[in-house]
Amino acid sequence: MLTHDVPLWVAGLLITFVAEIYSVGLMLLTRYVYGVSRLSLNNEVAGFKFAVVGVFYAVTLAFVVIAVWEDYRDTQGAVRDEAKAAVDLHRFSYALPQGGSEIRKHLVTYIKDVREYGWPAMSLGKPSEQVAKDLRLLTAAVLAVQPEDGRQNTLFQHSLDLLTVMTDNRNERLDSSDGSVPPILWFVLIVGGLITLGYPAFFAASNVVAQVLMTASLAALVAMSLLLGLAFDFPFTGDPHISVYPFDEALQQMSDQASAP
Repeated sequence: MLTHDVPLWVAGLLITFVAEIYSVGLMLLTRYVYGVSRLSLNNEVAGFKFAVVGVFYAVTLAFVVIAVWEDYRDTQGAVRDEAKAAVDLHRFSYALPQGGSEIRKHLVTYIKDVREYGWPAMSLGKPSEQVAKDLRLLTAAVLAVQPEDGRQNTLFQHSLDLLTVMTDNRNERLDSSDGSVPPILWFVLIVGGLITLGYPAFFAASNVVAQVLMTASLAALVAMSLLLGLAFDFPFTGDPHISVYPFDEALQQMSDQASAP
């Protein structure tokens, strides 16, 4: 995974370098082979077609960037909701039979292992087996509760709801960890980028420096947009990535609850 193996700025430089070499190099090559006078005959027709290609690719690229950004934000929300549900479950456990000590023990272990094992595993797009085991033990502890009266039964039902919220949000962040953009869409974006960046080779401006600068600017813009989509498509990999801070805060709140009189 590119964003895991190298820093984001290095990946950005690499993608931009490849785009610049391809686009500017192809443009200079066609000028050398066919000459400015021959290529300039294509300016009017090729310019119209380039506008169509550019708009189509811009719409497709914008769709992907917006989609991965929204998924990134949803995953951030899922992380916060899971951590908040864990804190609430920890609080409610004190009112359950036997003081809910088993629930709190497995809950604290779950949060600690999410921080220690869950985040590194998700950075590789994989779930953590240790965290999955912790969740099974926590679920068993909650289901083992035997309410003794109506009040405890209400609290028990709410505890089940909180456990469900934790499980559902965990599944959502795991689903997002290995990317949400299908490979076929990345294929279309890459091929579309090659076509879009190759179009300046059909033009020939009288000022070669101006054409090089315009072509290089287009290549940089496309490369940075692709990098943006790549960075947000894997929300737990590289930088920026979704922080584990909500679970740090949850662990602190559980510690405060345990030490409160």
